[in-house]
Amino acid sequence: MRDSIVIIPTYNEIENIEAIIRAVFSQEKDFNILVVDDNSPDLTALKVKALQKEFPERLFLEVRQGKSGLGTAYIHGFKWCLNHDYQYIFEMDADFSHNPADLVCLYNACANNGADLSIGSRYVKGVNVVNWPMNRVLMSYMASKYVRVITGMKIHDTTAGFVCYKREVLETINLDKIKFVGYAFQIEMKFKAYIKKFKIEEVPVIFTDRTKGESKLSSGIISEAIFGVISMKLKSIFKRQ
Repeated sequence: MRDSIVIIPTYNEIENIEAIIRAVFSQEKDFNILVVDDNSPDLTALKVKALQKEFPERLFLEVRQGKSGLGTAYIHGFKWCLNHDYQYIFEMDADFSHNPADLVCLYNACANNGADLSIGSRYVKGVNVVNWPMNRVLMSYMASKYVRVITGMKIHDTTAGFVCYKREVLETINLDKIKFVGYAFQIEMKFKAYIKKFKIEEVPVIFTDRTKGESKLSSGIISEAIFGVISMKLKSIFKRQ
């Protein structure tokens, strides 16, 4: 039975991709990897294809036509993983901001502790962020507080991108109706799981800012999150009435 797979979306991650793949495969538990690459100009996909020869049964690659946003990359990956019968489906960045050693903790929360969705949380126990400037730490922390107030979710790290889903969660959520493509995608997925009464557990992790490559965060992505959350909450209220 196919058990666990880690989706890693990439765009120009040639400096990180081989190291992160090897780090995931070095964990005590077996994880497969699906790289969803948005046709990176730096030829990230070619590096993955070369590594597939070394890991033919564990490393998979989907190349899309162009850069279409984080959310659509994950939706593409979710559908692929569901079609290939995986039971636990993970989101993880390519840049080592998420520690591959924490994958087992997220897995245990779902496989052994009864969670339907587990979150690698930066804020469930204080603020666990390394190498971010203070203004970005505050922005991220306050964004999660803001989302928590607006949505009513009892989640400390609502914008986290290090997540494990049981397949039942992704089967229940209508993936074709997920609206957000950037930063707000992570919020929307958690909110959909929350309103469907899935059990969500936050697992404390230490988030470390990338040392190689460039961040994809932009002002447009941030504004989508700020204004999109209100719209998302209002629509959920309207639908319940």
